[in-house]
Amino acid sequence: MIKGSTAIFVLAAVIALLSLDAASAFSVVSPAVTSSVPSTAAAFSTATNSLLSGRNNHYDAAITASRAGRTSFLLLSSSSTDDQDTDDDEEEEEDAYADLKKDYPDLEFVNYNDPEYRMDRGMGDDDLDEKALLADKNDDETLAEIERMREERRRKNDEYQFETYHADVLRGGEVCLGEWSVYQTDTFMGEDVIKGRNEAAMGVPRLLRWDKVLKVVSRGSKIVVDNTMDKDDEDWMRVDGERIVHEERLATLDDFPSLMTRSDDEEVEELLWEEEEVLHVEKAYWPREMNSMDFRGAGGSMCVGKAYTICDTVPLAKKEGYENNVLERHEGPFSEMRSELGLQSDSMRFRVKLDYALLDEDEESAVATAPPPLHLRTLTICRETLDGYWPNPADNEGTDDDDAEATESSVRRKNQKAITETLFGPPGAPGGLYDPPPVGNEERATENYMLLNFEGGATVLLPHRLDQNTDNDSLGWVTSLDWTPGKVRYQVDRKVLGGTKMKGLKTLELSEVQGEDADTWRPRDGGANMRQ
Repeated sequence: MIKGSTAIFVLAAVIALLSLDAASAFSVVSPAVTSSVPSTAAAFSTATNSLLSGRNNHYDAAITASRAGRTSFLLLSSSSTDDQDTDDDEEEEEDAYADLKKDYPDLEFVNYNDPEYRMDRGMGDDDLDEKALLADKNDDETLAEIERMREERRRKNDEYQFETYHADVLRGGEVCLGEWSVYQTDTFMGEDVIKGRNEAAMGVPRLLRWDKVLKVVSRGSKIVVDNTMDKDDEDWMRVDGERIVHEERLATLDDFPSLMTRSDDEEVEELLWEEEEVLHVEKAYWPREMNSMDFRGAGGSMCVGKAYTICDTVPLAKKEGYENNVLERHEGPFSEMRSELGLQSDSMRFRVKLDYALLDEDEESAVATAPPPLHLRTLTICRETLDGYWPNPADNEGTDDDDAEATESSVRRKNQKAITETLFGPPGAPGGLYDPPPVGNEERATENYMLLNFEGGATVLLPHRLDQNTDNDSLGWVTSLDWTPGKVRYQVDRKVLGGTKMKGLKTLELSEVQGEDADTWRPRDGGANMRQ
């Protein structure tokens, strides 16, 4: 018997028990319209329309496990609006649902007021009442089914991230042309150099910019490593047989149309790159062959809107074959970590590459039980265009073929002025970061973080030292990029775990606001994490 005149009517299916946001993937099935109830494999989504016409009740969606393979309607009652609790009321309440029970005899009604009842919200094993489940003879089967369906949901998200990264960020394998500005910290230059730091900020590294700007050609594409499906493997997905590979190389003369259109009589010097520059561009910020599993939180790679992030690490204690083991690749502590954070809009992209490593003296004595911190070694700002031309107009100019005597060159891009202002304009986002994230106390902010402004109206917040010997449940680390490529201002925050799990993503958060209205809507909460 369920008491109270306010009730919540719930459609439940096992497939909902996959993740925190499982409710967003479900659709309502109204008993007033549907002649039969879908099986437990069907997906439902929440709605707020009343399913019991003529009654002043409130309805919402909730999720629970079905028992013994039965789809369940769960009936939740809140506190009664009638202070009187008589047998007549109970009979009236029972009669209110008699029609439903008659029309849907296969449905199970569960009293949410029962203290022995617990509902699984997809939070994991801790959210389940193990004592209650032990009373169910099908307990093991239920838990196994729950985990199987959660894994199916996770795999579908892996597939979505994999495909979105290839289609939107890599644009299906198209070439991207860019200018890279490299900043090297003095941390790895020896004690004599470090002594030259400001005495008031001895713990903060100085950034030394390379004289030469690197011209880089970038692209990424899919390869097929296995296109045969095992007929006995029901969980096999097409992306299981695909990988994403990246290529970044220094430009050659063939990559510059302006040089290719010059007169044969004119000698053009070859582009010469130093070994240090070649090695810098060859550093990988992604797994050698990226698969869909790398887009789970532990892999540190994800896409959201116009933003994305990728990551790669080298473990402190290398195990044989770790590169081919997805789980072992993500386990810390690490001797190196390289992460990338980027925003793109229309025909432009702005990327920040961060290269962290152990100090030489730390690496020699490092042990996994007390891992030393990682320090920022280089920071690279990548200003890129996606339309087949170089960002700098000087690299796209060529002699007018119709007038060989012409002294002026013809620019081949119509929106060059807007691109130049967006990528090479005044440094720093207006007013600093739009929404500064929390980084901990003042001491941690001073000893571990830097706030930098770069040409193109960009501001970057980043940790220059990553402590690996802290608790894995600690505050974690955040890297933020604020950039306005046009009318819309974007800020992306890459928030990762702490301790040896620092490769794992907590969240990748993207804020969007009209650039001219940014000050009006700027958050005033002093730095807070986005609500989940």
